[in-house]
Amino acid sequence: MQVCFVGAGPGDPELITVKGQRFLCEADVVIYAGSLVNPALLGLVKQGASIYNSAKMTLDEVISVIEQAVADHKQVVRLHTGDPSIYGAIKEQMDALDKRRITYHIVPGVSSFLATAAALQCEYTLPEVSQTVIITRMEGRTPVPEKEKLSSLAAHNATMCIFLSVHMLEDVLKELIDGGYSPETPVAVVQKASWPEQKIYRGSLANIAEILSNEAVNRTAMIVVGKCLGSDYALSRLYAPEFGHMYRDAT
Repeated sequence: MQVCFVGAGPGDPELITVKGQRFLCEADVVIYAGSLVNPALLGLVKQGASIYNSAKMTLDEVISVIEQAVADHKQVVRLHTGDPSIYGAIKEQMDALDKRRITYHIVPGVSSFLATAAALQCEYTLPEVSQTVIITRMEGRTPVPEKEKLSSLAAHNATMCIFLSVHMLEDVLKELIDGGYSPETPVAVVQKASWPEQKIYRGSLANIAEILSNEAVNRTAMIVVGKCLGSDYALSRLYAPEFGHMYRDAT
């Protein structure tokens, strides 16, 4: 199989998977998401390989490069940020390759919402606090289904990781509060999680806009909202001495 979609991870070059790194090192042609993928990863590309920045390309141009490379019997890596399955726009690329009968496979990657949890040193799923993580984005140029608007999702009061929306922060906060989150709900904004220039801002839905008012945070940032960012939670029953399971007897 000559074409591989590879998740580059959230930014730190060491957070690409071992398998993804192997494919990247072996590729003859690399098409990378230039606006998001850490260019340090391009240092893994072998000498003589062709490198394309898809930030400057249309879908047709990307597919044309892949099609020509396959015809020339070259190995292609389509390098996406994070994990390709989340806001990676890979479905349209796969459909185009299917029409051309070009086979491909996918190597998953570490998503930025996971790198954000690591940066915050938090657990998204805390007992008796939140057992659900909602991955979503604010409606912008690309619409979202009516039932998936932030105000509708906010009614669950679950942990929410909001992509691609920090430039609309005021609108995000209004939707979340109108939908059911308390203004005192903890919120964090993490810019460039796992990158050397990573920045973390913490507050509540009521004051995070003021905290960010003098900061240049307008892209490549994750918004996390929910009580998982607080300090109150119940201990897991998994490690409770009176809780028995197939590996340990209750005491």
